[in-house]
Formats: sequence, structure tokens, C-alpha cells
Amino acid sequence: MALHLGIVGLPNVGKSTLFNALTRAGAAVANYPFTTIDPNVGVAPVADPRLERIAAIIRPERTTPTTLRVVDIAGLVKGASQGEGLGNQFLAHIRNVDAVAMVVRCFQDENVPHVTPELDPVGDMDVIMVELALADLAMLERHLERLQSAAKSNPRAYAGRLAACERGLGLLARGTALRCANLDDAEREALAEVDLITTKPMLFVANVGEDDLPGGGELAGRVSARAQALGAESIVLCARLEDELADWQPGEALEMLAGYGLDATGLQRFIWAGYHLLRLITFFTTTGGHEVRAWTLRAGQTAIEAAEQVHTDLARGFIRAEVVAFDDLDRAGSIAHAREQGHLRLEGRDYVIADGDVVHIRFNV
Repeated sequence: MALHLGIVGLPNVGKSTLFNALTRAGAAVANYPFTTIDPNVGVAPVADPRLERIAAIIRPERTTPTTLRVVDIAGLVKGASQGEGLGNQFLAHIRNVDAVAMVVRCFQDENVPHVTPELDPVGDMDVIMVELALADLAMLERHLERLQSAAKSNPRAYAGRLAACERGLGLLARGTALRCANLDDAEREALAEVDLITTKPMLFVANVGEDDLPGGGELAGRVSARAQALGAESIVLCARLEDELADWQPGEALEMLAGYGLDATGLQRFIWAGYHLLRLITFFTTTGGHEVRAWTLRAGQTAIEAAEQVHTDLARGFIRAEVVAFDDLDRAGSIAHAREQGHLRLEGRDYVIADGDVVHIRFNV
């Protein structure tokens, strides 16, 4: 399942530093705008203590975490919707992701110039959100023109889509992101015909200096308050510190972070927030004693979709799924004991996978 979380922001806010920390992909980092031109795509492993516990129970030859796909997109500037900076190229890249993480600069560094003389994180957030809304406004206007032309021959058939489009234009013109609008299912379906950016879920990331950890300081507080007012989530991290710690042993990194009053890395909190943003869950498979592996699904997906995620042959020959909840397996201490205690269930293809399910697919070859 190729779901992508796009990392966006103004130039020189720390997007590529965060991306490198997440993926160890070596994206170019420099203190001038548009170092990133083409989007960098990478995968970030998702640390999950449940995987470690299942591995301690099963004792496989190897364990494989699931991953989150992240995209580092070029910096946006004021006027991008009119072609400034990388303009339409940037906007095309952001339309291709499933959710957006906006990195906001909350650190002082005289060696890294900012696009404005003074740091104003809320102003920076508004610049980007206005540009995204203007880009959607222009795209939706063109879509409305096409609908109006098509509706001439059959007005009744297009009435609902036209009304939804006109409402969307009105909301965007008033500065309301469509993700925040109270749209009904028919309106959402009609607007989904257009690849609009402001319908995508958004996370705000306050990138702070080390001295401002753990809370982030006054500037990060502004980001949090603005995100809350928008009904969005926000997290605080120091991308530079995370990039340094990414190559450390986990125990040593956590010991260092404890000195900052943190009990988890910013990368872990970013990935967990991205998971929540994309409405993702994790399930686990065990392959005899060979491998314990974590997999990603969208919340609400079924056993047959889980089978297909693992391998198309499993979905094609699906018979049933053996399922045990992680908590039950954890308490039982083994698959055999979980079965004896009645926690191992046989489920059909339409069973909705729950977060933490340990699944074994029975199938015909």
C-alpha cells in the first residue's frame, strides 16, 4: 500500500534535515532556498514495541518493521499559486501525496537565512495555507467551467456536482480549507473528482532549537495554538538533533533524549502522528520461526485486504484467517497458550482487521 506523507514548508525550515533523519536517504541540505527541487522519496521504519514483544515470544530468525513512505517536497514561497519560486511544480508534487506535514521554523540561526527578517511561525503557516487555498481555488474554477459546459445538455444530472463545486469555491474564497469544512458525503464525493490539496489531512511540525526542548518555547506554542484553532494536530521536535541521533544506538539515543526531558525520539512521534493522520493501523504476521513482520493497513480494511497486502497469492487462495489480538498473545505468552485459552479465532474474508492483530492466513495454493 503506497500511501505517502509529504513534508512541506517554506525554504530553510528543516524539511530535508527531518527527511534525512527519518529515512537516512542523504537528501541535499544547504542554507539557501530551493536546495530541494525534485521531491525526494524514502521510507521510514516504524518502531513498534509490540513487534519486539512478539519476536520475544516467537523467537524468529528475523523481524521486519513496517514503514511509512515520506516525500520531501521543495520549499514553497509566497506567490507560488501564481508561479513564484517553483510554483506549479511544487503544487503538482504536493497534490500527489495523501497527507501533508508542514514543517514550521521555530529556531534561531543567523547562519541559516529565513524568508522574512523576523521569525513569525503563524505568519509562515498562513503563507503556505493561503497559497494552497489559492491553488485549489484556481483548479476548482476550471473544474466548474467544465461541469457547466457538460451540464448544458442535461442540467438535472449535474445539479448536485455543480452545487458542491460552487460551495467549495465559496469556502476557499473565505479562506476555509476544505478539510475543515462541514461537507456531507455527496459534496465530498463530488469534490473528490478534483485533486484538491486543502482536502488532505495536515500535521504541523514545530522545528525548534535544542535549547527549547522539550516544550518548544514560545514560538512552538504559537504553532500549537494555531493548529488547535484549525482542528489539526501539531508536534515539537528538533530536526538537527534527530538527524544526529538517528545513527546512534537506540539506548544511547534515548539516554541523550532523557537529558532533554523526552521519553521518545521526535522521529517516533512524527511517524506515529503521520500514522494517525493517514488513519493507518499495524497488523503482524508470523512465518513459522522464520520471520515476524509488521504490515500497514488503512483503518477499516478487511482480512482479504490484509492477505493481499502480504501477497496476492494469499488473497487469491484465501480460506480463512487465524487471528489473535496482541494483548491476548502478550498475556498468554505463546500462540499455543493463546489457542488453549480460546483467544485464537478463525475469521472470514470480511473480518475487519484491528490494530495489533497477529494474523495467519490459511490459503489454497
